[in-house]
Amino acid sequence: MINRAVLTGRLTRDVDLRYTQSGTAVGTFTLAVDRQFTNQQGEREADFINCVIWRKSAENFANFVHKGSLVGIDGRIQTRNYENQQGQRVYVTEVVVDSFTLLEPRSQRDNQQGSGNNNFGQASQSNGNNNPFETSNNSNNNSAMDPFANSGDPIDISDDDLPF
Repeated sequence: MINRAVLTGRLTRDVDLRYTQSGTAVGTFTLAVDRQFTNQQGEREADFINCVIWRKSAENFANFVHKGSLVGIDGRIQTRNYENQQGQRVYVTEVVVDSFTLLEPRSQRDNQQGSGNNNFGQASQSNGNNNPFETSNNSNNNSAMDPFANSGDPIDISDDDLPF
């Protein structure tokens, strides 16, 4: 059996970090994931996926992301149920996160946190492109942020370093 969920989206709110009675950290959040197609009005809709993350990963996740952050998560889908105060059985389906990836440079995450940006389906680059890792040519400091920027130096790799 295979139960894997791999999602890329933006947080709809800050992570709700709590601790169990035994002191285990648990974070809950909702991820807005754009659909591949547009509706009849030409607008792209999104699905809002409930997620939960545990232990040290939950603490790290809560420290580095905020509302609007673009993240990738890898986990499994889990369904649980409980009885609410009215005595009704409530079923909850959520993604239990095993690992996550921050998909924006730190400078862009910090800028969004300060400005309260919450464009869930759009990158908010000031240079007008949709690639958060692409740098603009009119900024001298952006090349230091891009680890793949061409510095002009030749790449010195021996044949022994190649995996093929």
